[in-house]
Amino acid sequence: MNRDTAARRITELTELLNEHNYNYYVLDNPKISDTEYDGLMQELIKIEEVYPDLVLPDSPSSRVGGAPAAGFETVSHLVPMLSLSNAFGEQDLRDFDRRVRGGLAGGTVEYVVELKIDGLAVSLLYENGFLVRGATRGDGETGEDISRNLKTINSIPLRLRRPLELLEVRGEAYLPKKEFARINREREEAGLPTFANPRNAAAGSLRQLDPRVAASRALDAFLYGIGSVSGINVTGHRQSLEELQELGFKINPNVRAFNDIEQVIDYCREWAEKRHDLPYEIDGMVVKVNDLSLQTELGATSKSPRWAVAYKFPAEEVETVVKNIFVRVGRTGVLTPTALLEPVRVAGSTVSSATLHNIDIVREKDIRIGDHVVIHKAGDVIPEVVRVVRDKRTGKETEFHMPGECPVCRTGVQRVEGEVAVRCPNETCPGREREGLIHFVSRDAMDIEGLGPAVIDQLLSAGLIRDAADLYYLKAEDLLELERMGRKSVENLLNAIEKSKQKDLSQLIFALGIRHIGARTGKILAAQFGSMARLQAAGLDELTAVPEIGPKMAESIVAYFREPVNLKLLDRLKAAGVKLTQETQQTGERPFDGKTFVLTGTMEKYTRKEAETIIESLGGKVSSSVSKKTDFVVAGKEAGSKLDKALALGVTVISETDFEEMSG
Repeated sequence: MNRDTAARRITELTELLNEHNYNYYVLDNPKISDTEYDGLMQELIKIEEVYPDLVLPDSPSSRVGGAPAAGFETVSHLVPMLSLSNAFGEQDLRDFDRRVRGGLAGGTVEYVVELKIDGLAVSLLYENGFLVRGATRGDGETGEDISRNLKTINSIPLRLRRPLELLEVRGEAYLPKKEFARINREREEAGLPTFANPRNAAAGSLRQLDPRVAASRALDAFLYGIGSVSGINVTGHRQSLEELQELGFKINPNVRAFNDIEQVIDYCREWAEKRHDLPYEIDGMVVKVNDLSLQTELGATSKSPRWAVAYKFPAEEVETVVKNIFVRVGRTGVLTPTALLEPVRVAGSTVSSATLHNIDIVREKDIRIGDHVVIHKAGDVIPEVVRVVRDKRTGKETEFHMPGECPVCRTGVQRVEGEVAVRCPNETCPGREREGLIHFVSRDAMDIEGLGPAVIDQLLSAGLIRDAADLYYLKAEDLLELERMGRKSVENLLNAIEKSKQKDLSQLIFALGIRHIGARTGKILAAQFGSMARLQAAGLDELTAVPEIGPKMAESIVAYFREPVNLKLLDRLKAAGVKLTQETQQTGERPFDGKTFVLTGTMEKYTRKEAETIIESLGGKVSSSVSKKTDFVVAGKEAGSKLDKALALGVTVISETDFEEMSG
């Protein structure tokens, strides 16, 4: 493909993929299958790798993240992002209405009522139709530039559907409940602290210096207001939302307008009951005066606008009894104490158990068997014990102690100094094997549709599987003997298993459940080693030489491949036809293979992203910090401390001209 043809095809694919993104993530109306979409995306990426200078500013490939940043810059909002005053009850809403009407010269007041999404407030800046910056609210006047993280959110357009000279728009980035639950399950399995709620998880994801963390989580965003604009004339808030939707933004559909505050209150009551049915978390409602001229007339205090208020839902907490505390064994051997509760309805569903996370939390909250406890759902998703009702203790309550042996396989448990997790060290523990199988077939791993925990339990009970390799030797006649497994279900399941054989090597590495190795690390290892055989042969020094692979990760990898049972598993996966090598996306000479670069200062011919793309397309890696492992530091104009450190360590420093010659 010559350069002109490549430019035309890049433009076609960029426009096509962005349109499909809009249909899928904003309108919830996909026009093509995931497989077709992935094929178009891979075609675009391959052309962009050959012609990195032709990459368009709204290329959907920019959503996958990039190398970690050194830090966040502080940026100023064009119009301050004021916080809203709170209303904690219905009378507070009536008082707000009284103040609004008292501050106006009379006439009708129309209120617009919206769901208050519980996430991270963000501001997006578009110039000439293109997204140029995304920032946190910060102190209202200034925030942190988190553009690269926000670009990983598919519902945020990289280019407006019609060009505007300037648009500053405000919204809420959030984490759906299902994704929040998935992330916390994985963190708990790894012995890591869990997030308290989706809001914290969303904020933590977007404030990571490495945008690949945000890209690995299914973040979403609703936009709800305009800060500054050139090219739109609207008279009301509701009209501004309609304009934003036409420009390509995702707007929450549950927006209503009322002329009477009692109608507003009724709508708030309605959502206080229905909020648990939503796939995302809300913590209240936002009430705004619709007419923009009236908003101007009402004005604002130094902290909050007088024309809007946030009605906060009361936290839903209920009391129940801890009937027992049992221990669940995770795939990495972590023993998690779990409270068996007297069934009680909370946040829209009946709860009969709640994770207690680890023994330290049990001790800190002093939770005992027989206690009356107050529970809620963290993020309206995960049942959690908030506190013990000590006044109701009778003296018959009993303290819980972690068992000295695994409750499933009876192997003695271990607790590593400095860690909160207690573990079963037995790699062949049936409890660990079950959880390992559930992890192996999960979405970010081998993504085998139809193999949920219930089906896996059936397969284990019937003796049809013991480890992940057994999945690839299942036969239709065996599956048909299982309950609720008709011929069509069996056919679909076997097709899904067969399809998984061609999953990317990075997904297989993650699926193996190696301790400390997450989905992103799997991608790094797959790109570096290219095959399971090469990864298996790597020693500690070779592994720690890979950017972002620390000593603990390296030790876990080496330990995994030292176990005969794991080597046997890999042999059987290979014999079954599971792909154990990484597809090479680019052929020909790769002069930067195995080399680590650090970019510092300003380059004249390349943007930072363009230089990173060139390095990675030629086999190299880009790091954000200089160390003895760095091969080259590319120094542009006004290079600072990174250049000084490179000179002090004796790292080779090259100019932009040198870089251009080396990269051909």
